[in-house]
Amino acid sequence: MSFKAVLLVLFASVAAIPAFADDHCTVPLTDWQPREVLQRKLESEGLTVEAIRSHDGCYGVVVRDAQGRAAKIRFDPATLERVDGDHGERRHHDGRNDDD
Repeated sequence: MSFKAVLLVLFASVAAIPAFADDHCTVPLTDWQPREVLQRKLESEGLTVEAIRSHDGCYGVVVRDAQGRAAKIRFDPATLERVDGDHGERRHHDGRNDDD
């Protein structure tokens, strides 16, 4: 294989990497709401917030419900709505989803 062909293949594979990126939360940092607003929202829903972190452009939150079950939930940082899909579903630490 020629040097040009190798470069072409290398460039094509590197250019394809962004296609695999998680695009659930693509909000500019300047548009993010404060963590405290999300915490108050969740507490008003009867959840206890254990941690709020930035994760892949979203807020990743660990909460406990009234029965003490822990769950990880991903939120859009601008709207504070739950993010749909594999990363946004409410997953309990025992492996169950809300639908289980």
